[in-house]
Amino acid sequence: MSNMFKEFKKFAMRGNAVELAVGVILGSAFGKIVSSLVEDIITPVIGLLIGGINVSNMSFTVGKAVVKYGQFFQTVIDFLIISFSIFLFIKLFNKVYHHDKKVEEDPPVLTKEEELLTEIRDLLKSEKQ
Repeated sequence: MSNMFKEFKKFAMRGNAVELAVGVILGSAFGKIVSSLVEDIITPVIGLLIGGINVSNMSFTVGKAVVKYGQFFQTVIDFLIISFSIFLFIKLFNKVYHHDKKVEEDPPVLTKEEELLTEIRDLLKSEKQ
């Protein structure tokens, strides 16, 4: 039994498993933020812009079955808004991340041999002109 516990501990504490767990938790929290953004801010603004039309209540009845096609449309609209919001967030994140990365990079340090080769190249270029 203790051998199985040791194997489980080794598995659970591997870097990939811990990173995956952190990613899932952060993804869940981020999903709640995006859902709130869509439901509480973006959807009401869009509703005002289109005159307060609410498609989620649209339905029709066939016999005793109620087909709620409006709820389906609302889900598709929510998906499009959420995916576009995530796209904009990732685009902004990449822009900030890559900008900071470029600022932090130092110019490469050349070896003596590379410096001599660079000088020779520059002399050859100047002679041709």
